[in-house]
Amino acid sequence: MSKAIDMPVSQKQSSLFPILVIAGLFFIFGFITWINGALIPFMKTINELTDAQSYLVASASYISFVVMALPASFIIGKIGYKKSMSLGLIIMALGALLFIPAAEARTYWVFLTGIFIQGAGMTLLQTASNPYITILGPIESAAKRIAIMGIANKVAGALGSVIFGALLLSGIDDIKEQLSTVDATEKASLLNQMADSVVMPYIVMALVLFILGILIRKVNLPHVEAEQEELKEGETAKVSIFQFPHLWLGVIALFVYVGAEVIAGDTIISYGLSLNLPVEEAKFFTLFTLMAMVFTYALGVFLIPKYMSQVFALKASAVLGILFSICILLTTGFTSVLFVAALGIANALVWPAIWPLALKGLGNFTKTGSALLIMAISGGAIIPPLYGTLVDHKKEALLASGADAVNSASEASTSSYWILIPCYVLILFYALYGHKIRFKNG
Repeated sequence: MSKAIDMPVSQKQSSLFPILVIAGLFFIFGFITWINGALIPFMKTINELTDAQSYLVASASYISFVVMALPASFIIGKIGYKKSMSLGLIIMALGALLFIPAAEARTYWVFLTGIFIQGAGMTLLQTASNPYITILGPIESAAKRIAIMGIANKVAGALGSVIFGALLLSGIDDIKEQLSTVDATEKASLLNQMADSVVMPYIVMALVLFILGILIRKVNLPHVEAEQEELKEGETAKVSIFQFPHLWLGVIALFVYVGAEVIAGDTIISYGLSLNLPVEEAKFFTLFTLMAMVFTYALGVFLIPKYMSQVFALKASAVLGILFSICILLTTGFTSVLFVAALGIANALVWPAIWPLALKGLGNFTKTGSALLIMAISGGAIIPPLYGTLVDHKKEALLASGADAVNSASEASTSSYWILIPCYVLILFYALYGHKIRFKNG
């Protein structure tokens, strides 16, 4: 596969400008995705939820990738990459606006609907932008380009987690103390006041997304198409998406990876709070995870493909994920939190490595393959709530055995991180064997 585009981009325009444009889009959905770390404890408080219920914030966002990925592929086929990116931004803006009536009514399902609509727009945006950046140059260096996207994504996520952590979580400890002492009327008033704090941030977010959705239509992006994998003698061209087992195994690997990544980023604040660490410290914990990812992305940009292959990066990431997960289980307190944050190192290069490995040789099936890979983001909708359910059940068992509430919460939260280990084992399998599997034909 010597080329990845229908014509060398240098004959049209420098690839730097389109890379910067797509990096801007990755910045946007990084910002919106990673504010979930602050939204989860915020929603848990204002809607009086259990741990499992609060992680539906992540589910509402990520389940949209299952519902919308194949329709997004169809839309891209009809209107092209650029118009699809524009439409995705506008849909995300509509989802942001829904937070206004949700806050007024303080109704959890309305919040979840707004998050789902934002996720639908993000699905269209990601289904267009991920394959675009993958095939905007040689496949061997695709992980490097995606790592650059990852830096934009996670820097935005770090900003989002800090900004929304400050806006939504400041003073939450004092409010919780007040809630335990006031009557029902005062309690409702306090919760309504707290819920209103999301209105202005989401109005600003909606305006920015609408403006960017219009501006992206004006941008001149080169047309790119993936090439077919060269056929060996006696082989015939593949006619079905089911003839690419390395793609389907890549979907499974991405599914468990996104689940692991969301757990590392979205549970770390709640985890710190369960360890009785002050909220003024805990609200920055998602930043630790994201900065670990940004550092590793930067290493990937420097090392891939000159010093390190995409496959080696994936193997190393999986092994580190297993080791850090074990360390979380074996440590306590702030040390354990640091190992959750260290998962950012293990997670950073998984997405950039799997995409080119899974899309290699798909040719005309690239858009469909991309949609399937985007559907794998639904791992973020399923695996984090499983973690939350494990925490709830373990906590109930410990309380029933006579343990105090504080120790029950911390022990349940720590021990439930075992769910990460099988996720990284599956990623390691794909790195070692899964990406090599091809159906013979001819």
